[in-house]
Amino acid sequence: MSDTLDRPLDKAQITAAISSLRDEAITLLGDLVRHPSLLGDERSAQDHMRGVFEGMGLRVDEFAIDEAKIKGHPGYSPSIVSYDGRHNVVGVHEPKHGTHGKSLICNGHIDVVPVGAESLWTRGPFEPWIDGDRFYGRGAGDMKAGIVAYTMALKALQKLGYEPAAKVVLQSVVEEECTGNGALACLVEGYTADAAIIPEPTPGIMQAQMGVMWLAIEIAGKPVHASVAHTGVGAIDFATYMFSALKKLEARWNAPGHRHACYHGHEHPVNFNLGKITGGEWASSVPTAARADIRIGFYPGRKPEDVRAEIEAVLAEAYRQHPSSNSLRYSVVYEGFQAEGFALDMNMPVITTLSDCCREVLGKVPPYTAFTGTTDARFFNLYGNTPATCYGPHAENIHGIDEWVSIDSMMQVATVLALFMVRWCGVNRLDD
Repeated sequence: MSDTLDRPLDKAQITAAISSLRDEAITLLGDLVRHPSLLGDERSAQDHMRGVFEGMGLRVDEFAIDEAKIKGHPGYSPSIVSYDGRHNVVGVHEPKHGTHGKSLICNGHIDVVPVGAESLWTRGPFEPWIDGDRFYGRGAGDMKAGIVAYTMALKALQKLGYEPAAKVVLQSVVEEECTGNGALACLVEGYTADAAIIPEPTPGIMQAQMGVMWLAIEIAGKPVHASVAHTGVGAIDFATYMFSALKKLEARWNAPGHRHACYHGHEHPVNFNLGKITGGEWASSVPTAARADIRIGFYPGRKPEDVRAEIEAVLAEAYRQHPSSNSLRYSVVYEGFQAEGFALDMNMPVITTLSDCCREVLGKVPPYTAFTGTTDARFFNLYGNTPATCYGPHAENIHGIDEWVSIDSMMQVATVLALFMVRWCGVNRLDD
């Protein structure tokens, strides 16, 4: 029997159920943070999530990323580490008492970024600690608290004696932080729905996200003894020279006349980042070789192949103008993100329903935000015919030192997601 026909769940019931799960949510978040699920080392955290999903009575689908199956997909990004032993874990709820609602995917990534200089952390980055409302630890905000939030949302309905009256899929995926191929593999495995929500740590409800591209410039210079360094051509110096040419392109894309409509009011939407530089052989030798790893942001509506062509033209011109170009060689390598951006129609039912649930729980609708990075939402929107947005807890210092997430906001997001499941999927009584 449809619960919406006789005794609908209301905000007060859901809020109380979520509140009763607060200690369990904090425990789960702590358990997940203790698993240092860095790139290539996600197995133990995924094993934990498998146990959580099984404990909820969900059908668990665990599968490795089959690169051969995704490599020809337009959403594929070149991988940077092997997929051996690295699995997605998906928990699937199928209603036992009749289907009458719309299906939903809640997606979250289990992988986290490197901790940086560990000596700068107040405590060990994988030793979670709490200070008031702040829960600290690498990955606490980005985005293990989001995984906790969607888990508690479904648990709250179960605790109240209800089930969603439509299929609900909880995805814990790998490799969001460098390719997104984990989420892409879920799509290729056939996971689509009437909507998807990703509880990333966004400042509101996401209306757009940038495209993101990773590339590396590999350089061979002219080595000489450091005593006559002025007669050589250092590969590291040339790497910084080439990046400075790209920064001029960044400035042009940030100019008001070049901006995408969603980013007109943004302080600095396009960001090029020289994230890593390696090279050189000896302090007293002008470096023979260097590699600069760079992250490029670009506006929705642009295709990665067009961005690559513009970048390569800028680099070619900078090379041509360098006075020692005859002594230098460079190549461009594309690894990691080759991710297209998108902008959403904010009148889509998933957005309006989510906004209504936020208004009911929070007393207001969070701001609609244009994100200057990328998320796995692109796979749902661009390739999966599944309208998707991001809405998640408040977090600070993600990708930085002493990352933290607000516990209160995590529980608020769980409440909103539970109410969204009721409104979107409908509910059945488990005892009917």
